[in-house]
Amino acid sequence: MRECLPLCIILRNRLKYALTNKECMQICMEKCVKVDGKVRTDHNFPAGLMDVVEIDKSNDKFRLLLDTKGRFVLSRISAEEATSKLCRVTKVFLGSKGVPSLVTHDGRTIRYPDPDAKVNDTIKVDIATGKMTELIKFRLGATVMVFKGNNAGRVGTLNHIEKHDGSFDITTIRDSKGHVFSTRLQNIFILGATKSSVVLPKGKGIRKNIMEEKADAIARGDLSMK
Repeated sequence: MRECLPLCIILRNRLKYALTNKECMQICMEKCVKVDGKVRTDHNFPAGLMDVVEIDKSNDKFRLLLDTKGRFVLSRISAEEATSKLCRVTKVFLGSKGVPSLVTHDGRTIRYPDPDAKVNDTIKVDIATGKMTELIKFRLGATVMVFKGNNAGRVGTLNHIEKHDGSFDITTIRDSKGHVFSTRLQNIFILGATKSSVVLPKGKGIRKNIMEEKADAIARGDLSMK
């Protein structure tokens, strides 16, 4: 529940479609908001990472991603991109009567998946049918996003994996500007084999230092040097 954004926060604080909690409740009760293709009438419904939020009346479609400071951000997407989402595989098991199944980071259980799917891989799920359409393997050279820890929201290429028996495996990632950083293996989300399968939010997952942020603020006119 900590890794989510309630619909009332999205409608009131992010999109400014409502002024009060009561108005958020009314918007949801009128069946205006869909999350992953399903109408949600609970204004406290938790939307999580990679979820697609649709508001048909205003023709808005967003994907919930992270900015470079680890905060949830609504990334506007096209109607074509809103038909699918990426899900991280968290568990692979044999169900009752020996049915192969896998569980994803958003709680979905998919029966009879691709036999090559393993934990830490990413699958593309068709939102309308709930079926798996594509498998993106966890391997060196893949484009990844960090979704937990101090580097949450950063995007780069997976360079190296350090195995630590009895402890946390550590991955090394290099972003497109050449910055290298490390994080735990379970903190990364595969976005694509070579390039990201989803449209990234502003900044493209590259974290700026304080001086770069200051220079950008001066250029925009948000900060004066007086």
